[in-house]
Amino acid sequence: MQLLKLSAGLLLGAITLASFAAGNIDQQRAESADTDQNNWLLHGRDYAEQRHSPLTQINADSIDDLALVWSFDDITNRALEATPIVVDGVMYLSGTWSMVYALDAKSGELLWQYDPKVPKEMAIKACCDVVNRGVAVWDGKVYIGSLDGRLIAIDAATGEERWQTVTVDQGKPYTITGAPRVVKGKVLIGNGGAEYGVRGYITAYDADSGKQAWRFYTVPGNPELGFENAAMAMAAETWNGEWWQLGGGGTAWDHMAYDAELDLVYIGVGNGSPWNRRLRSPGGGDNLFLSSIVAVRPDSGEYVWHYQVVPAESWDYTATQHMVLADIEWQGEERKVLMQAPKSGFFMIIDRITGEYLSAEPFAEVTWASHYDDNGRPVENPGQDYAEGSAAVKPSSGGAHNWQPMAYNPEHRLMYIPKMEATFVYSNPKSFTPRPGQRNQGIDRDDAPPGDELLHREISKRIASGHLLAWDVEKQQAAWQIDLPTPWNGGVLSTAGNIVFQGNGDRRLVAYDATTGNTLWQAETQSPILAAPISYQIDGEQYITVAAGGGGAFGLMSGVKPPQGPKKSRFLTYKLGGQHQLPPIAKAESIPVPPPRTDASAGQLKRGSVLFSNNCSYCHGVGAISGGSLPDLRRMQPSTHQFFEQIVHGGAFATMGMPRFGEQLSKEEVNDIHAYLIDKANQDHELRNNHPWIVAIKQWFYSLFAWAIATFLGASSSSA
Repeated sequence: MQLLKLSAGLLLGAITLASFAAGNIDQQRAESADTDQNNWLLHGRDYAEQRHSPLTQINADSIDDLALVWSFDDITNRALEATPIVVDGVMYLSGTWSMVYALDAKSGELLWQYDPKVPKEMAIKACCDVVNRGVAVWDGKVYIGSLDGRLIAIDAATGEERWQTVTVDQGKPYTITGAPRVVKGKVLIGNGGAEYGVRGYITAYDADSGKQAWRFYTVPGNPELGFENAAMAMAAETWNGEWWQLGGGGTAWDHMAYDAELDLVYIGVGNGSPWNRRLRSPGGGDNLFLSSIVAVRPDSGEYVWHYQVVPAESWDYTATQHMVLADIEWQGEERKVLMQAPKSGFFMIIDRITGEYLSAEPFAEVTWASHYDDNGRPVENPGQDYAEGSAAVKPSSGGAHNWQPMAYNPEHRLMYIPKMEATFVYSNPKSFTPRPGQRNQGIDRDDAPPGDELLHREISKRIASGHLLAWDVEKQQAAWQIDLPTPWNGGVLSTAGNIVFQGNGDRRLVAYDATTGNTLWQAETQSPILAAPISYQIDGEQYITVAAGGGGAFGLMSGVKPPQGPKKSRFLTYKLGGQHQLPPIAKAESIPVPPPRTDASAGQLKRGSVLFSNNCSYCHGVGAISGGSLPDLRRMQPSTHQFFEQIVHGGAFATMGMPRFGEQLSKEEVNDIHAYLIDKANQDHELRNNHPWIVAIKQWFYSLFAWAIATFLGASSSSA
């Protein structure tokens, strides 16, 4: 019966959509998206990517009546990072595993869904969860970049596939998680995978046929094969050694922007492969176009200019973060600028006509560089490149601002930034042997925290924090800042109702006064929020939609466990007078008693810890403390323990998303990891069964210890 109802609903939705021109966006409509109050037509709402809605119905006077009106469940409880697109009452959005949905934007009714059938084995190539940040809509088609490297066009009315093309070498560890952009009838798509050893590029395809129009590489390839253009020949002069053996990195994995007046596409370029510049390019060099913003022509991909945010980057300081285009007053004159708050922690203002550097001021605590000189180059602090061993560096590899979109209020000239403060200890390896198809960061890693989960929790609270920052772009200084309960929080929406919306890792959607930062309203969402909200209008009513689903890079591997365990990932929509209620939170499953500790030696347990850090912690958490989206390996069922070797080494669960590690790890290494996990399971069991007063004493002692560690890290980075 349920299947019949779903089929009938999908058929009715297809008929409804087919009755008018679904997904009706062309170049003229895209260029005027900023004046369209009813829709959210482009990824950043407009080509300038400002993410500022002109709607005012929801404001400080009315917001108390804001409530949930509908919700829609994704297929998993993993991270949701998509920005929905709303066109003429229909919402198009993407979920985990590159699923695409079309919903009635007023009711949340499913109109159609499309499954690209991404092989679950692809999870091993995805650095930061099996996520997708959104679709593009153009001339009756919906475009999605799938995790396994395809660009797919879907009929906006029916959900039927129109065409698809493979845009990467699927034999290499490429992925796609970013949203496509469409400019002048060409679909632009980048890719990810820098840590795994690929060469980055962005490609333009004809929106009607899927035929490739042009490709712009973001780092040079093997000189013996020749260079694709003069830009690559120029870039090659800034590299040394045989960088192409590991691809070079520089993937354009997330953000782009377009200026229709100047006819320029701006591409944000990522980190190097490996991170460590001494291994990547021995002999030095700036390594163009790593950590750069590159301007190209949308018709041809012709290089116009570039600005390198972090020359010779060595900390995973990407420049793929959100770029915003605006006209601002700068030093007494109106300037057309591009603004970015990249991972490196300096708020960048660049002339978007020429690429001229205008300003860089720290918006977070920064230790790797003291300032930018008059030529727009950072002045690095001694010791922070970890050339002589180790260095505690701020920002961390997660950045002072990651992929989560910021928002710009043109009236207040304020940029609202989801900011993170954290320290990362980089260590130069004594030796380095590249591992094909695996993470090759070029740093020593053993992230296993000392002691039990309680200690790790206290340390984490001391060395990482999250904030919502309002940044005055003309004064280049903070206007206000809100301290948030978790480091890893959601993207931002600004509205003309003088409200800033942001979701956070504490499972709340919050509305702030755009001028003061005062909290106006909040709603429990049952799941952490990483994505940015949007706003649109139907029949004179304003709606707010946000994707709620925890995970992503920090959520998976931070070793910070949510207080109530995993929740269902959903798309949530609010309006004044909403009456919808989320179902009650399911009771947590019982935790099995772990098997007895093995007779593994201290050396084997240490090896297991290091192997876990380098192979497993990216998904299952530092110290085996799961972030809640994936299983906590300290709490495995007896059957999982029984078949652990077959699962990890043999790939028994590969078709469910648990990769096979038979080519990366020997059976002995897998057994060392298993022994380490059994030890951590017993540690977890003992902590949960301690008497409350013992836990209280531990927590008091651990808080002092965590304070000492945080103080030491702060002193170490400050004195570098």
